[in-house]
Amino acid sequence: MLTFKNFNIADWFSFYRIVAAPFLLLFIWFELRLIFSWFLLISYTTDAIDGYLARKLNICSPRGSQLDSFGDQITLIIGLVGLLYFETGFIKTNYTIILIAFVPYIIQMLIAYAKYGKATAFHTYLAKLSAIIQSVFILYALFFTPEYILFYLMIGIGLLETFEEIMLIFMYKDWASDVKGIYWAIKNKHQQKSH
Repeated sequence: MLTFKNFNIADWFSFYRIVAAPFLLLFIWFELRLIFSWFLLISYTTDAIDGYLARKLNICSPRGSQLDSFGDQITLIIGLVGLLYFETGFIKTNYTIILIAFVPYIIQMLIAYAKYGKATAFHTYLAKLSAIIQSVFILYALFFTPEYILFYLMIGIGLLETFEEIMLIFMYKDWASDVKGIYWAIKNKHQQKSH
């Protein structure tokens, strides 16, 4: 995954999120909320850019998908750590709901590692929507204050996305990337059977 000499422009944007992670943690450690929030915004922006570039320049690859997913997971975790540190009261008040959403995500990760030996990189439409809502909620909470409508929306879409990922893991015997969703997975299976 980290063979730098073969990196394309989209891979470098994904890699930025991985490199930025320890710096973001340092900003939390030194209680630099505003700087942390701005750099987290940059990380989320690179997530939008790398996918766009990969499709536009036709440089999509399994390695790129894996790198993108890894960068996404690290950024999500650090965003949540920042939220936990800077908005401790909100997290304590809502930790049961957060746990309800987080446990299926952990289960999904464990199933993926047990089956494929690595995290999924399906990049479904639901996963993209979930990532957008997560980033909007986290950034809004950090720049301003947590917004409950965004919070419940994030939890709901996140759960739907996690259950879809689990279903896709059971549908795909081998690791696959860039599956749009269950509908497209079923459609592809039917097309393969008819050929």
